[in-house]
Parts: sequence; C-alpha cells; structure tokens
Amino acid sequence: MTTKLDIKKTLLLASLIFGMFFGAGNLIFPVHLGQLAGLNWGPATIGFLLSATVIPLMALISLSQTRASGIYDLAKPLGRGFAIFFLIAVHVSLGPMIATPRTATVAYSLSFANWIPSSWQSIAQLIFSAIFFGIVYFLGSREQNLTKYIGQYLNPIFVILLVLIFLLAIFNPMGTLNHTAEAAYQTKAFSSSFIEGYNTLDAIAALAFGITIVRAIEAMGFSGRRQIAQITAKTGFIAISGIAIVYIGLILLGATSLSHFKLSENGTTALMQITNHYLGSFGGAFLAVMGTIAVLTTAIGLTASFAQDFHRIFPKISYKKWLILTIGLSFMAANFGLDNIIAWAVPILMFLYPIAITLILLGLLSPLFNNASVVYLSTMIFAMIPAIMDGIANSPFAGLFKGLVGYHDAKGVLHFGAYQNLLPFADMGFGWITPTILGFLIGFTLYKIKLNHILKPVSDTMQ
Repeated sequence: MTTKLDIKKTLLLASLIFGMFFGAGNLIFPVHLGQLAGLNWGPATIGFLLSATVIPLMALISLSQTRASGIYDLAKPLGRGFAIFFLIAVHVSLGPMIATPRTATVAYSLSFANWIPSSWQSIAQLIFSAIFFGIVYFLGSREQNLTKYIGQYLNPIFVILLVLIFLLAIFNPMGTLNHTAEAAYQTKAFSSSFIEGYNTLDAIAALAFGITIVRAIEAMGFSGRRQIAQITAKTGFIAISGIAIVYIGLILLGATSLSHFKLSENGTTALMQITNHYLGSFGGAFLAVMGTIAVLTTAIGLTASFAQDFHRIFPKISYKKWLILTIGLSFMAANFGLDNIIAWAVPILMFLYPIAITLILLGLLSPLFNNASVVYLSTMIFAMIPAIMDGIANSPFAGLFKGLVGYHDAKGVLHFGAYQNLLPFADMGFGWITPTILGFLIGFTLYKIKLNHILKPVSDTMQ
C-alpha cells in the first residue's frame, strides 16, 4: 500500500519545519530591523526576506533536487574530505558556537531575567539554562517523536500566541511608518537588511535541518528518494512562506513602534516594549511563554540534526551520545563564553554564508552539468577566497591585515582595504558574487569541453 501525503501530514511536516527554523533570531531581528529601517521598511523587508526566506527555501529545493539527505550529501561532489569539513563547520557554528547557546540566553532574557535581581542574574541563568537544555535533551532523545513534539504541540501554541499580537496590532496600530531611518538604512536599506538576514542563520540551518526533515518524512512511511524530495520541497515552501508573512508583520511592528518608543538597543528590548504596550503588566509573562516556546523548538531541531548528521558520518558513536555532547557544549557556551562567541559570530557567518549559498546554487543548477565535480571545484575555489577575506574583514584581528581588507580603527572608523576597493560589491559584503560567477563559468566551460571530447569519439564510431 502506497503512503499518501494528505493535508494533515502536510501541515504537520510544515509545522515541524516552521518550528525548527523560527527561533531566537527570527523573533527579535525583524522587529529591530523595522525600527532601524523606519520609512525605508519596504526595501529593507525585501533584502531581509531574500536572505532569511528565499535562500533557505532554495536550500531545501537544492536538497530535493540533488536527492541529498543533508549537508554531507550536498557537499560530497567536492570530495569526502570537504563534505566532512563543511558538515563540522556548519554544525559547530549552528550548534555549540552560536545558535544553540543563543536559544537559552534569549529564552532567559525574555523571561526570568526581567524579575531576578541583578546580583542573582548569573546563577539564575545557569539554573535556567540547565533546566532548558534538560528539556531539550528529554524531547530530543526521543528521535521518533520530534515531529509530534514540535509540529503537533509546541509550534501551534507559538503561532497562536503570535497571531494574537498581530491581531492587536491590526485593529489598534501603534502609529505610522513615516519615521527617519538610521544612517545605514537611509542609503543602503536593501544590502544592510540582506546582511542582517544572515543573523537568522536560516540558509545554513536549512542545510543542517535537511536530515531531520528527511527522517521525519521517512517516519511517516515514505521511502522513495524522489517522493521524499518532493515532500521536502512542498512542505518547505509552505513553512517558509508562513515565516515570510511573520517577518513582514514583525518588521511593520518594529517600524510603527517608533511612534511610541525610541530606537531600542536590540530586538529583545523592542519586543518587550511592544508586548507591554498591548498587554500591559501581562505582556512580560506573555512574551516569556511565547519566546521560550519559539527558541525551544529551534534548540531541539539544532541539537537533533547535529546528532543525526554526526551519527551518520561517525556511526560508532550513538545518536544520544552526540546529542549529549552538543547540548553540554552549548550549555557551557551559554554560561561561560557567550561574549567571546558573539564577537566571532559575524566573521564565521561571513565566511560560511558564501560557501553555503554557492553549494545551494550548485545543487539547483546541477542538472545542467550532471553534478560534475569539475564545476563544483572551480566554483568553490573562486567562492572560498572572498569568503575568507570577508571573514577576516569582520574578525577582531582585521587590523593586522589593513591595506588588504577593511577594518575599524580604535575610534570605530571604517577603513577599506584593497579587497573592498577593487572587487565589485565587496564594500557591501558581497565580494564573493563576481568571483563565484567567474568560477562557475570556468568550471562549466571545462565540463563542456570534457563532454565534447567524450562524445566526439562515440559520434565518429557510429559514422
């Protein structure tokens, strides 16, 4: 009997994907972006949606197109060594280094941090994060029930709470959208918001979540690779379309909030101000519940995908042991090293994102060159060089390479280097685009030449 994808299963899988994607950054970054962009919220929204929704959707379609189960399969045309390197780089940055620790700290900052005396904050966060990650392990260790926990229970609760805020904003808007944009968003609203979309980590997360999505589909009784790929693309489109709608709503909330509040220091503060405006004293408790559920689903997805991918590549270590490792490291990072991690987050993302986007595009275009490794290799070599430059330019030690890459001096003034001055779009953080296109054209040309050499003797023989 063939398993059919009915409406219930479609919505359940879409809810799972939505829940895993929509976490800490997805809730707070769009609100703050709305405040920063002000009256330029339109181009800012387009730029943000491109990097935070369109590219993640392309990632899911790329996984479907290549019949890949995750990062390793997608990167394998570049060799097993590179595939393992990229898998480790993505999961370590998404897991213990940046995203997973952030889920616990954001959940704490949205909840108990508002009611605990300052002298008790450190110990309170330690206890909170221990309980938080304990719940993550309890739910994540039951691998076969991830779809039920996230898609059926937690995410629907979060969506209902978020819809309540949106309904209040629709029937009682906070003000107009006609507010002065901050300096970076007055002339570069699109490019600034596109880079801001990197902070959601969703393009990279889409590659990491691939294996969890595939396992969830298989658990429903689907087995054919083509069928799984089609289901991934369909449910991914539904989920990310929903996320895009939520982003637009949050950006508009942030922009209109300037009618009542000054530009906040960060999105967490802005979100607190907005919920308190609509719900009064109940706003803090409401946001605590909504925010904690949002980051909890993402934490479960991140740690589960880490354990699934690593267990697949290194099967001698069990899924649960990998799960304990990533949760333990994330707990330590959240409490003892988050400031240093945040300082390194931007350079790591500026390095990984061009590589991830390049892999995604190669996967989408792979039917044109039959997945030939020469195209992958040529394109990736040309993409890696500017990716390294962007990583260095945004690192704490960028000043050591002044003259080569841009850096900020002691007064915070930005000085461009040869990389930003000579390479198109490098001054906006997109220096990888031109070399990557060039690398692809070279690789594709080599593929065509090689193909013609193979086909010509066959044609001569037939004659």
